[in-house]
Amino acid sequence: MRLDITGRQVTITPAIRQLITRRLSRVERILNDRAISATVILSKEKYRHDAEIVIHARGDQLLRAKGQGNAWNPSVADAASRLEQQAQKVKSKFTERKRSDNGKRTVDERQGGPAEAPARRIIRATRYAVKPMSVDDAALNVDSGPDAFVVFRNAETDAISIVYRRKDGNVGLIEPE
Repeated sequence: MRLDITGRQVTITPAIRQLITRRLSRVERILNDRAISATVILSKEKYRHDAEIVIHARGDQLLRAKGQGNAWNPSVADAASRLEQQAQKVKSKFTERKRSDNGKRTVDERQGGPAEAPARRIIRATRYAVKPMSVDDAALNVDSGPDAFVVFRNAETDAISIVYRRKDGNVGLIEPE
């Protein structure tokens, strides 16, 4: 990252330059190789030390922060901490960005053929015990509970059956043969 330091009524000493590079190294670490250049403007009026830092990052991102203090260390630290917050936000936008297919089609779609469907994932639900109960009890569980179905052992036939809530509001029963 290129660093330009400008002093207004201030002489830039090696200690000030080292302070600035040390504080900006954390921001540079957050942004990785996305930081292109940084401009630091230091000004002093009576007892107030002002530090303004502007960082240009890839993607036309400008991070700008101002810090004030009674010495150079707190003013640069204030501006650098504000820049770190902005850099975290920019980095999260880079990493969490959802990449869409941008209108790209597969070869099969361009030729008029059907494209392959994406593979389905199997999501394992929580395990629960298959209890012996009657069909009426299972229907009451489906009606009163949040579940759309109940798997149970039929007390009359000793077979595993499923009672489910249908789209029309009725209750359906699936029994093995």
